[in-house]
Amino acid sequence: MIRTVFLIIFITGIQSTIFSQTYNIPTDVKRIVFLGNSITYQGQYIEFIDAYFSIHYPDKHYEIINVGLPSETVSGLSEPNHAEGKFPRPDLHERLKRVMEKTQPDLVFACYGMNDGIYMPFSEKRFKKFKKGINWLHKELEKSGSEIIHITPAIYDERKGEAYANVLDIYSDWLISKRYTDGWNVIDIHWPMKKKLEEYRLVDPAFVFAKDGVHPNESGHFEMAKHILLYLGETALAEINDIKGLLSAHQNGAEVLKLATKRQQITKDAWLTSIGHNRPNMKEGIPLDEALQKWKEIDNQIQILLQ
Repeated sequence: MIRTVFLIIFITGIQSTIFSQTYNIPTDVKRIVFLGNSITYQGQYIEFIDAYFSIHYPDKHYEIINVGLPSETVSGLSEPNHAEGKFPRPDLHERLKRVMEKTQPDLVFACYGMNDGIYMPFSEKRFKKFKKGINWLHKELEKSGSEIIHITPAIYDERKGEAYANVLDIYSDWLISKRYTDGWNVIDIHWPMKKKLEEYRLVDPAFVFAKDGVHPNESGHFEMAKHILLYLGETALAEINDIKGLLSAHQNGAEVLKLATKRQQITKDAWLTSIGHNRPNMKEGIPLDEALQKWKEIDNQIQILLQ
């Protein structure tokens, strides 16, 4: 029975990849914001996307803003004794209004779910909290006039706990269903990552996307970036399997990535500090005006590399 249920869920995930939608970024979009938890704050997938856009669409000058916050949930839940009792998980409800007022985005990507099941077996009560939080987020962004694209959570490695891996399967399937029930834009990274992990483990049983089961390594972030870009219509990436291939369209691709990484590292802390949040022990960012000036300087350096 358990195998049958898993097979149904797995086939559902595969189908969501095969029949996935695509989204064309409107021509007037300039400022793109990424919301999420520690995986988004870690931000390597955003750095890859930043570099890719810089290489392929240099005239767009997209300003990609990472305001991911470690430990954050959209459900408002926090497990007992989180961070050894030092602080509860931050809740997106507390800061979303300031995020939108400060960043004034044209387009928002939101990736939640990893923390929202609180690393315990499935609970209908916790699931309702997650769904309520996601629906609230969607409505708030619609009211602001910003387009929103949801991203399913990355996988939780079942070797660290099959029960919680199943929770994120369920959360991801619900998000995917919103494409059809409500016409939402939803990017599925969860099931493609799960499928790719199984493929890699057929070759190397010790392979992991995340040593702790949660936070992806470079290979995991590459898979995230790849499937986000595929959803955005970059179909040539379907057969690309590493970051080198992602940047291969330009001879200076590796240097562009270094600069994109540098500006993301500078600006994400500046934005978080300027917006404010309830998460202690975060790096203090430089003044936002200074960070935005550095962004322009780095963008100029990228443009020179691309000439």
